[in-house]
Amino acid sequence: MTRLFEPTTAGQLSLANRVVMAPLTRNRAPNAVPTPLMATYYQQRASAGLLITEATAISHQGQGYADVPGLYAPEQVEGWKRVTAAVHTAGGKIVTQLWHVGRVSHTELQPNGGAPVAPSAIAARTKTVLIKDGVPTFVETSAPRALDAAELPGIVEDYRKAALAAIEAGFDGVEIHAANGYLIDEFLKTGSNHRTDAYGGGIENRARLLLEVVQAVTDAIGAARTGIRLSPVTPANDVVDADPQPLFTCVVRELARFDLAYVHFIEGATGGPREIPDRPFDYAALRATYRAAGGRAAWMVNNGYDLALAQKALDDGADLVAFGKSYIANPDLVARLQQGGPFNQPDKATFYGGGEKGYTDYPALTA
Repeated sequence: MTRLFEPTTAGQLSLANRVVMAPLTRNRAPNAVPTPLMATYYQQRASAGLLITEATAISHQGQGYADVPGLYAPEQVEGWKRVTAAVHTAGGKIVTQLWHVGRVSHTELQPNGGAPVAPSAIAARTKTVLIKDGVPTFVETSAPRALDAAELPGIVEDYRKAALAAIEAGFDGVEIHAANGYLIDEFLKTGSNHRTDAYGGGIENRARLLLEVVQAVTDAIGAARTGIRLSPVTPANDVVDADPQPLFTCVVRELARFDLAYVHFIEGATGGPREIPDRPFDYAALRATYRAAGGRAAWMVNNGYDLALAQKALDDGADLVAFGKSYIANPDLVARLQQGGPFNQPDKATFYGGGEKGYTDYPALTA
């Protein structure tokens, strides 16, 4: 046994172990409504100490990919209730990831076919997913328009409403998605934020929207049920910052004011290398800064972890370890980690869209 399998807490969440299922977009929620099949999928993985759902849009404007779920309509809340009930019946804990994609969208996915929104009218050199003739298809994102400052309070309110809807749906908490080149991350980073108003320019201004969202969500549901995800150096979705170390040093100092459940860091490139030669970053220094500022949230690490690397991270001061792609094919990942495998291999052709195949049909060890 290692510390990875010991019980722990994150805010008010009591967790059976330190293994976390990372959010994984699977594009199986037609019309943005969670399905009974999704309830089965998450229930199968409930032995994780904590499940974080796939990214879930806070509004229609926040949608960026076909067939991803939302939390802004009554039928979506009802769909999520089936999911949370299934997970809780299996003894698990589950939070949902609150998401606004910002510029990473397409006019076909936006209200009335409008342009996606962003801090600045700078297109993301990346792709999104549309359903063409029933088949998930990658397409270039649409050019965005810059948000007017007067629109931002409404977006903050959308986060607050979605957090309340999550609690109504039975979730144990929420994770604010502030990573991977989506809206909050776009505001944080210099490559996507060229504003000259109170939300652009210096670090404090670029961090303003993030902190307003955190304040709104924690006021609504409590900081002890709120986590946040950050990705200091990932190039995902064409996002970059000229000097990320001082930016995220400022961010974690400000986050220390909130008694959050956890802070979730993607180390390196999302789904890619943990070390990026031209983007060095000192995560240990960042954690030390956060603790010195009084931050008490559980520190969650993510990106390419196996058992040995997870144990080292815990020994070095992390509290939780998130596993992503390995959870696609291994619903009982905790048991497989405990006994050193074997591990099912995922079918990449079924990652996005479809039905049971490559989703709920991976065998457990007991099978």
